[in-house]
Amino acid sequence: MFVRIVKMGFEPDKIDQFLQNFEENKTKIRGFEGCEFLELYRDKHNTNRFFTYSYWKDEEALENYRHSELFKNVWAATKVLFNEKPEAWSVDKIDTLDS
Repeated sequence: MFVRIVKMGFEPDKIDQFLQNFEENKTKIRGFEGCEFLELYRDKHNTNRFFTYSYWKDEEALENYRHSELFKNVWAATKVLFNEKPEAWSVDKIDTLDS
């Protein structure tokens, strides 16, 4: 499993626009081949900062998404709303909590 974490900061007056775009596209992203998980988190203290956590079958699946029309459209609508440069990390998941 391959995990992608992206930190994004938005202009305060652009947050609703970002959330609407995410809501409109989250099902498509979750349904993209190789995507196994996607969630959006909001920083509790810096409320204009958001994080996406997505799990991918492998790095190739993520790269296929990143070169897709879906990603290009979502990213084009998202990047114009930033108030800081986004950061991204790609990590391997090595442990999970057992129920």
